[in-house]
Amino acid sequence: MEDSLAVSKIDLRKNCAILLGLCAVIAMPSACMAKNNCPWINEATASGLLGGNAEGAFIETTPRQPADCTFTQQDSGVMRTLRITVEQSGDPRRQLSAVSSLCGPNSTPVRAIGNEAMMCSLEGRNSLHGTFLAGRVRDRVFTITLSTTLKNDPLFTQDSLQAKIHIAAEQVSGNLF
Repeated sequence: MEDSLAVSKIDLRKNCAILLGLCAVIAMPSACMAKNNCPWINEATASGLLGGNAEGAFIETTPRQPADCTFTQQDSGVMRTLRITVEQSGDPRRQLSAVSSLCGPNSTPVRAIGNEAMMCSLEGRNSLHGTFLAGRVRDRVFTITLSTTLKNDPLFTQDSLQAKIHIAAEQVSGNLF
């Protein structure tokens, strides 16, 4: 009788251990999820582009506003930001023309990023220094802004800004396809 009681205790411990393990596995995805629910880029990628740990915020599309993912990284009084907007449009070419008007005549076409993508510098606009890109994929128009509050930011040289915004644009347009 004592042997069967000992075996029952061992079986109970094994079953409890298995049950606890299953509970941990089931609960793990919710504990491991990133804070940001941006559908086009994750916090790890944004952090790499911004040069440090970035915090993200996602705002869903409303009838008057496009979906918006904003990632910020602060470092010694400098704020670096990656902002992505995406909206569905009944006339995406017209909408792209409207959002890209921010660039004016100084836009540069960007190849292999969605359709009709263009990029321009934001140097000195609203105390920001950075780059803006607008493009479309099918009926969705997207914009990407990569900016810093520090003039001559060593992490955001003109060449690195163009490379970083291109990486972000590849990610966003790829996820829109």
